[in-house]
Amino acid sequence: MVEAWYMDESQEDQRAPHRQRPNRAVSLEQLRSLGVVYRRLDADNYETDPCLKEIRRAENYSWMDIVTIHKDKLPNYEEKIKTFYEEHLHLDDEIRYILEGSGYFDVRDKDDKWIRISMEKGDMITLPAGIYHRFTLDENNYVKAMRLFVGEPVWTAYNRPADDFPARKQYMKFLADEAQ
Repeated sequence: MVEAWYMDESQEDQRAPHRQRPNRAVSLEQLRSLGVVYRRLDADNYETDPCLKEIRRAENYSWMDIVTIHKDKLPNYEEKIKTFYEEHLHLDDEIRYILEGSGYFDVRDKDDKWIRISMEKGDMITLPAGIYHRFTLDENNYVKAMRLFVGEPVWTAYNRPADDFPARKQYMKFLADEAQ
């Protein structure tokens, strides 16, 4: 089951948990209020999983690939890890399904504070278009993930500040509507 918490302000190794003391846990309901959708699936049987097939049909996720993030598997590993950890947004939803290993997605809450979401095998997350976020491996230094898209993939990340994009404005309107 996914676990999330508010991050401390430490600048130490990005792969560390960075929990505040005392820990400030974040619930699935709080994540949903930010537009973050979490699902738990059967990663051992992802190739034949009827739940994944139904999600892909219902959400129109027509394109998929699998990426392995590990120093021996990913070309330009060090550069990619730094890029993934830069705060950015996308103009489309970001959907990731962890098939092996683990890592962290960090998202900004409505008050611009970092929330760390610990992802492990079987976890699927959808980050809404326009949300500021970043990704890092955890101290295990390995993750294999499925990337899903509606239509052809768009890999463009827009580093902060990127507040003038329509996707960001729409996301901010979503947050305002959620607050009412």
